[in-house]
Amino acid sequence: MYSCNVLDEQYAGAMAEHGFVPEPDNRRYGSMGLCWRQAGPGGSGYFWTYGQQDLYMLKIHDFYFHEDQLLEFCWPESLSVTWYESISGEEFSPCRRLVSGCVKSFIGGREPYRALIHRRVPIVSIGIEITPAYYQDYLRRQFSEEFQSLLESFQSLDQTDHFPEMVRLLKEVRDYRGEGLAAKLFYDGKVAEAVALVVERHRAHPAPRRTLTQEDERMLADVAAYITAHCADRLPLERLARIGCMGVSKLKDAFHARYGCTITQYIQGQRMERAEQLLANTDLPVGQIAQIVGYQNPSRFAQLFRRSTGQSPAAFRAFSHPREAE
Repeated sequence: MYSCNVLDEQYAGAMAEHGFVPEPDNRRYGSMGLCWRQAGPGGSGYFWTYGQQDLYMLKIHDFYFHEDQLLEFCWPESLSVTWYESISGEEFSPCRRLVSGCVKSFIGGREPYRALIHRRVPIVSIGIEITPAYYQDYLRRQFSEEFQSLLESFQSLDQTDHFPEMVRLLKEVRDYRGEGLAAKLFYDGKVAEAVALVVERHRAHPAPRRTLTQEDERMLADVAAYITAHCADRLPLERLARIGCMGVSKLKDAFHARYGCTITQYIQGQRMERAEQLLANTDLPVGQIAQIVGYQNPSRFAQLFRRSTGQSPAAFRAFSHPREAE
């Protein structure tokens, strides 16, 4: 049983462009919703959607591309939250690494979304996307006095690797296999619960607001470029602060405001990017690659690599090399 909605119609073109075809009889995620299969030469896997009365959409990704894929599309006006069990790539404006294990929020209806998805790393995620009909009409009518905090709550979430309540909820959505009225009530409840978790998290941990000047932006770009060029080196905060012409405390706050991550996370992201390239394109031992990208302890490198991509270095290397049959 499947209920088409506005979001589904807007995504259908993008799905077809990347080789996905609908399979209404596919029940790998249950009888509710619609399963899409990657049938083209560009990749393999599945994408499941379930929409309810133009109010929300649930989405499960479980596929990969054979080659690096640049995605660019206009995200429809919406608010969403997604947990990535596995992914590797970069999103742009600003540029930052997409990492596994994180919970991300998206605000649709603004500038086009652009991301580079790395080849042969599975995109495994589960997300909930709500439409203006849900948060501007339904929620505004029900909770008019508190409605204004909703958009701010999603904006402040941004990206985090510590939101266990949301991860548990999204796993429950992924694993559910109910049917009919029971399934509709279950999904309705989980959507409302997810929105409540985002609002509650914002209330408990309000994000500080910082306005960056054009000079701040320029200096931060210099710091980011320096990190990219020297990510394997030891990078003391004091040195980066001098490059950015600001104090350490301001640098840390401003960098997070600009790039949505800490300086340490940014450095690790650059190191993992380089490690992926070496694992996919060379036969160097994993221990040697760890040293090249800045880690003297191979076990620590393997731990961080798995956290970043959802795979061990050995599994990533094995999966990144095309099979003879392909």
